[in-house]
Amino acid sequence: MSSEGVDAARRRVGLTVAALCLGTTLNPLNSSMIAVALLSLQHDFDLTTPQVTWVITLFYIASTVGQPLMGRVIDALGARRVFVAGMAVVVVAGVIAPLGGFALVLVSRGILALGTSVAFPAAVALVGPLARAGGMSPPRLLARIQIANTTAAALGPVVGGLLIAVAGWPAIFLVNVPLGIAGLISVWILAPRDNPREAVTGRALVRVLDPAGVLSFAIAAVALLVVLLDAGGDATWLLVAVGVVALGLFVWRELRARAPFIDVRMLAANRALTLSYLGFTVFSALYYLAFFGLPQFLEAHAGYSTAIVGLLMLPLSGMTIAIAPVVARAIDKRGLVPVLITMAIVLLVSAGLLGIGVATTNPVWMLLMAAVMGIPYCMGSLVMTEAVRRAAPPDAVGVASGLLQSTRYLGAIAATVMLGQLLAGGVDAAAWGGVVIAAVATGVVHLAVSLFQAAALRRAQH
Repeated sequence: MSSEGVDAARRRVGLTVAALCLGTTLNPLNSSMIAVALLSLQHDFDLTTPQVTWVITLFYIASTVGQPLMGRVIDALGARRVFVAGMAVVVVAGVIAPLGGFALVLVSRGILALGTSVAFPAAVALVGPLARAGGMSPPRLLARIQIANTTAAALGPVVGGLLIAVAGWPAIFLVNVPLGIAGLISVWILAPRDNPREAVTGRALVRVLDPAGVLSFAIAAVALLVVLLDAGGDATWLLVAVGVVALGLFVWRELRARAPFIDVRMLAANRALTLSYLGFTVFSALYYLAFFGLPQFLEAHAGYSTAIVGLLMLPLSGMTIAIAPVVARAIDKRGLVPVLITMAIVLLVSAGLLGIGVATTNPVWMLLMAAVMGIPYCMGSLVMTEAVRRAAPPDAVGVASGLLQSTRYLGAIAATVMLGQLLAGGVDAAAWGGVVIAAVATGVVHLAVSLFQAAALRRAQH
């Protein structure tokens, strides 16, 4: 191919990745924008605090179930086709939220979670073909997606606040309409066409999607997540029983299914993939201990305003954006395993540095803490996504990357539960010391898992 042809191919790949990034930002954007809408929703619909927080809880639950489900659909029907359909669902969800009461808002949030859950596994599934088409490095394409997602999560509260100031809470739903349409059209035009597949019929969907496996997984996940989120009330033990039974039925079904939703045997045999999931769950628990806990500590103990806390947390996202290309190049040059081990060590060090808050809440030190935590976050997200992409069977990259995102939510929920216990008696320096001890202990566990994961990845490469 001539140099002009190579340049043209790379430009098209760049535009396609940008279009995919637009779609992948919608999940973190909607996840973080809602934080600044809670008071408006509570006032307009006369809700209690536990009632209004269901807009967050429902999104977490639907995303946790939806990521692997949409990944399975992508593997069966094609990434481009399903991405476009997901963006259409996002548009519908954005339109319906302002049309009724709070129940319709919750329905919209659930639909948004499912629609936006399409984007990340579809993007990961397309990274390989796009990298080959442009003669480019898959980690560098993943770095662009990581930068877009991190930026969206960081800017979500800012964007949400501006939208609500201008047009009220419905604006944070309606903004999904133009963004969804833009993602739909651009990916439809730019993304490589899916390989020929069987016609999309009801019978074909039943055959490839394993409805019994999907249903049992969804029941188990929803029941157990509601318990973990402490939203079960008097029905907590009943939900535990339902979740455990459904989980047992899920494993039983998947061991016998011809086309399982999640191949349990494959996970048991593929140590590199299973350890990647375990590692990312522990990694996310540590990260969200800091991400959720530090703002509470700075507001309640140090007396910083919400606006100042937001500024003090910005280096976390800023560092992620700055070093993502560096991490991608390091994976290319040094290999995945050395970067994985380096990330685990840096994560443990950053957990220890959270202890600075016990001694001082000086803004300079808080900025430093946030910046240091941003380094392993960027490294971990890129390393784990690339590890899963490499370890997953070629026909299961979608569901594998979807499961990876589910483990992120599981880690976030675990961090929420730990913070609830550690800060229950009040938020002061002593309580923060407990958070630091929990973070360091989690970092040690993560380092141990990473060493086993590194060994499994080395074996898988030979």
